Amino acid sequence: MTAPSKSIVALVDDDRSIVKSLSRMLRSVGYEVGAFGSARELLDSLETFKPQCLVLDVHMPEMGGLELHSRLRAQGNQIPIIFMTAQDSLQTRRVSEQSGNMGLLLKPFEIPSLLAALERAIGPSAANPAEQ
Repeated sequence: MTAPSKSIVALVDDDRSIVKSLSRMLRSVGYEVGAFGSARELLDSLETFKPQCLVLDVHMPEMGGLELHSRLRAQGNQIPIIFMTAQDSLQTRRVSEQSGNMGLLLKPFEIPSLLAALERAIGPSAANPAEQ
């Protein structure tokens, strides 16, 4: 019998250092991670890459997290989303709350906050199904 697959998370941020460090940390606790430098890169991958949760930067060139969220919902994609931003605003908070997203993380955030948001989005012990 094979073990269940790891939970898959997509990280989308135009700051490669953030994507690299968060990817490394999430892999260390058992998540499978897809790292993307833009919303377009993620959209282009969704035919073959099937994440269980998205962690999106709100402010990115060309297409930010809020616009990506709108496009995904318009396509009927209801994947859980966690937003992250360094620029807190009332609009971002409203969209996050009204859309039923799994959280809004203000940069810099503590790693336990991200892990808690992922657990709410995917389920308990999602990173390491063998511990369930």
